[in-house]
Amino acid sequence: MSKSGKTYHRADEPIFWGLFGAGGVVAAFATPALILITGILVPLGVLQLDYASVNAFASNWLGKIILLAVIAFPMWHACHRIFHAMHDLKIDTARGFFKLFWYGMAFVVSIAAGAYLIAI
Repeated sequence: MSKSGKTYHRADEPIFWGLFGAGGVVAAFATPALILITGILVPLGVLQLDYASVNAFASNWLGKIILLAVIAFPMWHACHRIFHAMHDLKIDTARGFFKLFWYGMAFVVSIAAGAYLIAI
């Protein structure tokens, strides 16, 4: 409670804005490189990627962290952007269902990706 007697509610938005920013940075830097490597260089034969080398990367703890970041952060970015776009389109987001749905989806995808990477 403040000196004026008002009770303030602690906001959770900074957490989601932080994940949104991290997802934007990862998407801006990693996505073009991944498209270049997997969509252009490998099919043209300029770069050779075999299953064993990709599996070795995904089995390494640093590779797992990188893959989790490349999957999870852009998902948080996309879900945050969709949630706020719904607000901009005058869809009622005040009740909390859509917030729970979109951020819950990002959370589930992040946990599923993490669990899958741990299983590798």
